[in-house]
Amino acid sequence: MAQQVFATKGNLINAKHSLRQAQLGYELMDRKRNILIREMVTLTDKAKELSASLENTFAEAYSALQNANVIEGVLIEKVGTLPIDSSIEISYRSVMGIEIPEVTGGDAEPKLCYSLADTVSSFDRAYVCFLKAKQTGLLLAEIENSVYRLSVAIRKSQKRANALKNILIPTYREQVKFITEALEEKEREEFSRQKIIKARVAK
Repeated sequence: MAQQVFATKGNLINAKHSLRQAQLGYELMDRKRNILIREMVTLTDKAKELSASLENTFAEAYSALQNANVIEGVLIEKVGTLPIDSSIEISYRSVMGIEIPEVTGGDAEPKLCYSLADTVSSFDRAYVCFLKAKQTGLLLAEIENSVYRLSVAIRKSQKRANALKNILIPTYREQVKFITEALEEKEREEFSRQKIIKARVAK
């Protein structure tokens, strides 16, 4: 590609400017990639903890519900009295230009929506556990979606950084080298020509 560039001082200035811009772009892209990787690793560790917690919470909830079923029989009517939560909302925050979801809402505290006289303690415990599982599940979904978005952004950043490092920067370096050497060769030729002219004039 360097051979296609005319060896002029203007092109040399442009090539040096493009080289500096490409190097700066690579540094910024590499820094962005590292920040996103750190964020993703932190969220991945948190997702593992939440996943284990969610599994334990569900196990406890189903165990309590099974006990309640054994004691009271089928609980379809009582379960039907529990309210449907429609307060969940999704907003977004920006991390290095990447839109990361934030889930808000959901009843965090249990609400008494059935008669305590008509249920056993295992049913109450199952209700509390499922409520906790819902909150943990919402947070886990938020984090896993964030990890996915970050991983996509990291791949894009990596591709752009590689393009800058392996294609653009070497190309501009080659251009600068080619133009510099061509201009130096012209200067040497001009210097030699001037010497010959002076020598002839002196004779």
